[in-house]
Amino acid sequence: MHKNLFLYLLILILLQSCSGKNKDIVVDEILNKDLDSQMIESYNQGFEALSVGDGYTAAKKFSEAEIFYPQSKWAPRSSLMTAYSYYSVNLYTDAIAEINRYLKTYPLHQRQNYAYYLLALSYYEQIVDEKKDLGPLLEAKKYFKIILQEYPKSEFAYDAEYKLELIIEILAAKEMYLGRYYLEKEKWIAAMNRFKNVVENYDKTIYIEEALFRLVEIHYKLGMIDESKKFAKLLGYNYQSSEWYLASYKIFNKDYKKIKKVEKSKKVSLVDKLKSLVD
Repeated sequence: MHKNLFLYLLILILLQSCSGKNKDIVVDEILNKDLDSQMIESYNQGFEALSVGDGYTAAKKFSEAEIFYPQSKWAPRSSLMTAYSYYSVNLYTDAIAEINRYLKTYPLHQRQNYAYYLLALSYYEQIVDEKKDLGPLLEAKKYFKIILQEYPKSEFAYDAEYKLELIIEILAAKEMYLGRYYLEKEKWIAAMNRFKNVVENYDKTIYIEEALFRLVEIHYKLGMIDESKKFAKLLGYNYQSSEWYLASYKIFNKDYKKIKKVEKSKKVSLVDKLKSLVD
């Protein structure tokens, strides 16, 4: 308050010694210098708060810095630092809101890649397990994909690819969890659809073998023996030594011969093999 009073007194004194257009020029210069110093002070205070783990205070200070100089190069940087400050103390909803505002307000800023990465992380950190809401999973997946597609050479691409693989594993786990639930409740069709989704869309995950076995099991229970054998062949073709193939072998009678794995020089996708077997 004391500093502000001194500033206004100084402006009045200068106004008395100036006239006309020169008055406005002098006032603007003084105010701009004062705003500049306040922006720097708020920005530094934001970093100080971050250094001691006070992300909430840091966010307020970075937001102040942006307000003081909304047209400067520091404004978008301050906005990103505000978002990161919220993220640092697990205020993910606030971080997401701030990043979305940044993307809308500064669409040409050069740190868009970091903004998308931080946005993806803010959703990623809210993932609990395969039994919970899919919302954060799908949003994180969407923004990690944007990083890989739009900024494949950025410093965030490697981690985005790694986390995207983990997300796909969790999505497959979600399908398996629901499939097992329906299987336990003897809701065969619902269970079948979940396991088929794993085979068709998550064939690179660790759940593919069990999903194929469950399809062997369900089709056999429903009396669809030919369909059951087709999935057993697919399981044997790719995973003959796995415990799930051995389990599927036990489903059939003793005359059912164990399928030999066929070697091919050219690798074919699992979905293509499935289509050829089922057609």
